[in-house]
Amino acid sequence: MVRARQRDIAQAAGVSEATVSRVLNDHPGVSEATRQSVLIALDVLGFERPTYLRRKSAGLVGLILPELTNPIFPAFAQLIETALARRGYTPILCTQTAGGIHEDDYVQSLLDHGVAGIINISGLHADSDAKPDRYFRLRELGMPLVLVNGSVDKLDVPTVVNDDVAAVELAVTHLAELGHERIGLAAGPDRFVPVIRKVWGFRGAMARHTSLSRAEIDSLIVHELFTVDGGAAAAARLLDRGATAIAAASDLMALGAVRAVRARGLRVPEDISVVGYDDSPLIAFTDPPLTTIRQNVTAMSETAVNALVEVIGGSTARAKEFVFRPELVVRGSTAACVVQQRARHTPRPARLRAASTRRERS
Repeated sequence: MVRARQRDIAQAAGVSEATVSRVLNDHPGVSEATRQSVLIALDVLGFERPTYLRRKSAGLVGLILPELTNPIFPAFAQLIETALARRGYTPILCTQTAGGIHEDDYVQSLLDHGVAGIINISGLHADSDAKPDRYFRLRELGMPLVLVNGSVDKLDVPTVVNDDVAAVELAVTHLAELGHERIGLAAGPDRFVPVIRKVWGFRGAMARHTSLSRAEIDSLIVHELFTVDGGAAAAARLLDRGATAIAAASDLMALGAVRAVRARGLRVPEDISVVGYDDSPLIAFTDPPLTTIRQNVTAMSETAVNALVEVIGGSTARAKEFVFRPELVVRGSTAACVVQQRARHTPRPARLRAASTRRERS
């Protein structure tokens, strides 16, 4: 292994290059903890272990994702695969596409391959219209299972979720503090559990931060697909309803909203503010850089893998729902409401000023 690689591994593991050399050449005098740190750094950086240091696989683990076109899902996949590899497991990636292999078919294939467990991200467990029987069947078969971003009532398996209610509350609060009142929600299809929770959070936050009625608030909720085109369609309808700011249910939808705003000859954020959701990779480099709600993908991925490994290991602890608090990341796509600014700086007609003066003197 070249010296440059040893330097990288040493830096990642927090040890000296000499220690890295001793571990890679299987020399004595290195503690087991230090040895494992070097091997983990080797795996994380993508370097191949020498043959004599390769450990036997602890088994296969299925990782089911809804798609890879949304950059948040490749981010989950990479982190979970790395965490599984550190624990000796070999991940099998199963990606669903429109008209492609169904989730149930993937699960059956994973069972046929004798996987040790399954991690399912935003699958049918996130669809309130889908029948939950498939998951209870896996539970009856004794298959270790962890569900991410979605849940099934009365199913005793670990679930890992982002707090969608708190996420939308953060977005609405931020926009309201900028003077926006007519804030629109560009949400995904209304049958999905995360969307249902976002709508709850939106209604509550709008009731607290604005003077709009329930009917007015509901008129500012638009359901479309989790895509750029879906975001553009939702934004167009919200702009027609007088929205000065848009909170989107995904970063892709937010980028579509920016496109729709510009198609009207308006600017982001000078005329319309836009907030995304996920903080997908590269989203900070869009034009403008997107203000968004960040999912803690790293912590969620580690927790999902830890929970699965514990279940595989025979843990009898009761299944838990791990809820992660999102974070508001303010960038360049949100600004003070221009309507409010104009209202503050527009002089009142002389007749109204005179009437006001008379009231003040009386």
